[in-house]
Amino acid sequence: MNAATWGGAHLLVLPILLPLATAAALVGLGEGQRRLKAGLNLVAMVANLGIALLMLASVQDGARAHAVSVYLPGNWPVPFGIVLALDRLSALMLLLAACAALASLLFSLARWHRAGVHFHPLLQLQLMGLNGAFLTADLFNLFVFFEVLLAASYGLLLHGGGVTRVRPGLHYIAINLVASLLFLIGVALLYGVTGTLNMADIAAKLPHVPAGDRGLLHAAAALLAVAFLAKAAFWPLNFWLPHAYAAASAPSAALFAILTKVGVYAVLRLWTLCFPATAGDSALFGSPVLVWGGLATLAFGAIGMLASQQLGRLAGYSVISSSGTVLAAIGLDLPQVTAGALFYMASSTLGAAALFLLVELVERPRQAEVDPPSVEAPEGRLPLFAEYSPLDANLDDQQVALVGRAIPAALAYLAVTFLVCAMVLAGLPPLSGFVGKVAMLGALAEASDGPSGPAARWWLFALLILSGLAAAIALVRAFIAHFWSLQERPQPHLHVIEVLPVTLLLAACVALAVRGDAVLTYTRQTAATLHTPQAYIDAIFSAQPVGRPAGRAMP
Repeated sequence: MNAATWGGAHLLVLPILLPLATAAALVGLGEGQRRLKAGLNLVAMVANLGIALLMLASVQDGARAHAVSVYLPGNWPVPFGIVLALDRLSALMLLLAACAALASLLFSLARWHRAGVHFHPLLQLQLMGLNGAFLTADLFNLFVFFEVLLAASYGLLLHGGGVTRVRPGLHYIAINLVASLLFLIGVALLYGVTGTLNMADIAAKLPHVPAGDRGLLHAAAALLAVAFLAKAAFWPLNFWLPHAYAAASAPSAALFAILTKVGVYAVLRLWTLCFPATAGDSALFGSPVLVWGGLATLAFGAIGMLASQQLGRLAGYSVISSSGTVLAAIGLDLPQVTAGALFYMASSTLGAAALFLLVELVERPRQAEVDPPSVEAPEGRLPLFAEYSPLDANLDDQQVALVGRAIPAALAYLAVTFLVCAMVLAGLPPLSGFVGKVAMLGALAEASDGPSGPAARWWLFALLILSGLAAAIALVRAFIAHFWSLQERPQPHLHVIEVLPVTLLLAACVALAVRGDAVLTYTRQTAATLHTPQAYIDAIFSAQPVGRPAGRAMP
């Protein structure tokens, strides 16, 4: 089905063009126009969120069992031209990216956007790369969008400067450059075997690859998997993540919570599309690696959370644990488990983004030396988007917490939101993390044995429970350390614009729990489509170019 049938011939390309055009406009504005930059960026982010919501609504048409919209940007037929495709999985990822990006921008407007030169265009380019990766239906453009989002992430990771960011930033850059090289080699090998880079075309041709080329095909798939899994923080390729994410500025780290899920998305998309149970000799290729490697990643993340003494590293390990959970669930090739994992991925991404923002607010009083330089407003005026909350009137840097004395409002807010965030990430009732884990546990208990056998299924069942316990212990310990005893510590000051994104992200988690049945219905439909990829393939090949001007040759 073409995108024109559900809301405009070119709507599907807007999530790519809007951030690209906004980034170009922001680069053209001088450093003296920070207010204009902030306002333009905010308008574009809100518009991007609106587009993502519209696209999510478009794929929920009950009359369409496999809702897939296809757009041909160059107006060339499949598989010769660039193809963009929107299905339920793409729409979900677009919405998560839009939420994380908007929250990052709002939080940065208090102070972080003034700590570097090109923060606003980098944020838009990061969003463009994310949206493009979620929408593209061919491997070459997936590589292009990966490079766009990675190039922007390099700048965002180093935003604010300092040795604490440069060293892990170099590790991050080196790992991703190697992963990109492997990605490119894998794409070249796959093109040599199949003669195409269109994902649907590759999936259609894989069962017919000659036996003599099957080894080369699997080598190409393995190289691509290593590239994607390195970006998805798969053990043992994830040693770089806790250091890098903890060193990044708070708004950058919050956006990186979705960045890691790009690798998970690529594995989920290509593995279910190209290696389903009907793929002949290549059926479920790599399934044991995904399952057991995902279990190892989940265990590594849980142990890392227990061992972490710093909030930033704890948040980084929570991202690793989340990725391992989803990858292990994917490898089982059980649609009901995949549905629960998708729900859990949405919840954990929003929760991790909120935690990265909270880390900044909680640790700021004790780590003022690593904060960016403060920007003074002209006398008698407050900086744009940096108004102080009325709650700040109750705060005093010299205040000492005494028994029987009222808790400062800012401290109470941080304590409550930290506990809510802990409940989401640990999977405690009644919030969204609990709904996602219960959905997976129920599916694991009721499902028949998958290709990896009963052992893998029950190992995942046990690790889901144990990892939740480990996360709860680690987060409660951090809560006690930062909120239980606060004598001799300065009290935090909060800006309204810093409180707002944290509140919105956690409100989204609450909404996921309240609307859990509807969201689970959506993720079950998504999982069913992923595990029966023929509908996606047929939708791609059914897309036809619109009328061409006279004289333009067809390939």
